[in-house]
Amino acid sequence: MPEIPPDLPNDQVLTESGASLAEGHAPLLLIACGALAHEVLALKRLNDWQHLDLICLPAILHNAPDKITPAVREAVERHRARYARIMVLYGDCGTGGLLEAECARLGVTMLPGAHCYAFFDGVETFAARDEITAFYLTDFLARQFDAFVWEPLGLDRHPQLLPMYFGHYDRLVYLAQTEDPALTAKAEEAARRLGLAFTRRFTGYGDLATALERTAK
Repeated sequence: MPEIPPDLPNDQVLTESGASLAEGHAPLLLIACGALAHEVLALKRLNDWQHLDLICLPAILHNAPDKITPAVREAVERHRARYARIMVLYGDCGTGGLLEAECARLGVTMLPGAHCYAFFDGVETFAARDEITAFYLTDFLARQFDAFVWEPLGLDRHPQLLPMYFGHYDRLVYLAQTEDPALTAKAEEAARRLGLAFTRRFTGYGDLATALERTAK
């Protein structure tokens, strides 16, 4: 796998603040969740894509889905004049269809699927699995498990709440974008802490790679 640029903001920054990784002269702007920064830049470097710029919104918006659509709208309107095209790298992500409707109104494209789990696994493949009792992690979420799951749910302070939040799950499925034993260990530890069986499924970049490949044609 290609190396991530050393000046990429760390996961905490991508979680809390997002980042502008745009140089301002490419024809296509990607407005993405901060949880996808590593994957997008890896694909960009691997394929030498010079036609796209990247701006990441704070990944923590996923804990408040009602804020995603307004944040995307503001980013599109702020940057529209500088780019010939804009693509939004979100799925529905809990917005109840509002993000898709707003992207259509704004005239920008977005990724298909309910969330990043679906497009990493492949939207059709993910839907066919129908794993309603599975809790998912990606590479980013494995790294940021405490910031995204453990602490926001108050499990660091009130572990007795664990059955209430996770009693209806029976396994944690780690959708791995990279072959990284350290991340696998983190994901497996997260499963242990949640009291869930552990499954690792290597997905690579899935439909994210496919969608970005189309923009180069």
